[in-house]
Parts: sequence; structure tokens; C-alpha cells
Amino acid sequence: MKKLFLIIGAPGSGKTTDAEKIAANRADIAVHYSTGELLRSESASGSERGKLIESFTSKGQLVPLHIVVQTIVHAITNAPKDVILIDGYPRSVEQMNELDSVLSMKDDVKLTSVIEVEVSEAVAKDRVLGRARGDDDNAEVFKNRMQVYLEPLPEIEKFYTHKKILHKINGERSIDEIVSEMQKYIESKI
Repeated sequence: MKKLFLIIGAPGSGKTTDAEKIAANRADIAVHYSTGELLRSESASGSERGKLIESFTSKGQLVPLHIVVQTIVHAITNAPKDVILIDGYPRSVEQMNELDSVLSMKDDVKLTSVIEVEVSEAVAKDRVLGRARGDDDNAEVFKNRMQVYLEPLPEIEKFYTHKKILHKINGERSIDEIVSEMQKYIESKI
């Protein structure tokens, strides 16, 4: 059975870097997918779906649910390893509920844990504006992205806490400290 770990956190929390490092450290058993990277790749491809995705991400808005869920389910289904790390999902209550619904119909995948990388808004903003990867890394878009992240967070936390699978990690330490703690936690669940 595949074990799925969702890694959530504010823009700039380091969730993608953390997941990449853990997947590299444990390439024998784990694979990492970033929802953001999967969507950015599609956007960069210039396809019709990519253009649609770009029309949302360029404004800091959420990509429509059915496109995101298709992307994630495809990644899980085709994962070459049994431990799957996906970061940047869910970002809304609707995404959470849709994934929960899809996973409830699959007996070959278990959502093992949701790991929340916690950082303050100030730290997140400094990191995002400091990296400036593209047109979506500016103060106005950051503000929108942060609001989109924070608005559904209490309900997402409550849902996964009720399922006893939410685990919070302090994201305001060194990458090595965060990765070490997160990797030990994941290994303890597999």
C-alpha cells in the first residue's frame, strides 16, 4: 500500500525544499511531487490547460479544483515508490474534501499524515520576495497568496486533527533541522 504524506505551509515556508531533500535522502522508498511545480510545468508547456492555469496563478488565485485533483491523482497513481510526498495541497477546504473523497475510494493508497510547516507571515514574505522566481513573486501577489492560504487553514487543521493525522513542524529553523525532524517523523510512520 502506498503511503501519502501531504506537506502544507504558507508560501515561502520551505515545504517544497523540505520534501525534495527528504525524497533525495530516501530515494530508495520515497518520491516527491510539488503541486505547484506540476501546475507550473503544465503552464509553461503552453497547452490550453497550461494557459488556463496561468490565468489563475499569475493573479495569485487558486487553479480550479478539477485540474488540481486530476494532477494529484495522476501523480499518486503513477508514483514509482510506495512513499509519496506531495507539497502545496490542499489549499482549500474544497480541495481537502475532494481528495478525501477520492482517497476513500482507493484501497491502495493511505493518507498517512498531513505535515504543516509553520512560519510567520513576515518570514514567509521575506523568503518569497527574496527568491523572486517569477512574475508571481511580488508583494501584491504574495499578499493574495497568503490570504488564500490562511483563510481555509483553521478548517483544514480541524479536519486533519480530527482524523489524528496532522503534525506541525517549526519552519523557522535551518533547513537541515527541519528536514531532519520531518524525515524522522515520516520514517516513524512507515
